[in-house]
Amino acid sequence: QVQFVESGGGLVQPGGSLRLSCAVPGFTLDYYAIGWFRQAPGKEREGVSCLSSSDISTIYADSVRGRFTISRDKAKNMVYLQMNSLKPEDTAVYYCAANLMRTSCREPILLYEYDYWGQGTQVTVSS
Repeated sequence: QVQFVESGGGLVQPGGSLRLSCAVPGFTLDYYAIGWFRQAPGKEREGVSCLSSSDISTIYADSVRGRFTISRDKAKNMVYLQMNSLKPEDTAVYYCAANLMRTSCREPILLYEYDYWGQGTQVTVSS
């Protein structure tokens, strides 16, 4: 069973940075659009960012645009989410997943198009 593995979360002060990593052993990410999602306590899972399979196009939720950057290292078969200027409202469990319906990204980032969910990584922004 394919399952993504997220890492890199932690506790950070407001204004700080974290880089999340997404790996999937035994599965090639090259051909898929990859999305990052997050779920805060008591809230629904929401799309944060998407990177197309070609790495040409990206999409960001309004709440993170200008602060977060999604990228891929095909040689390492990894996808990353660089998060800068973190705010308390960014606190959530963050997940990555593959888009099984398209290789491009479109807005809004639709949860049902993605699969191979991992366990997520906790990001806590607090002073």
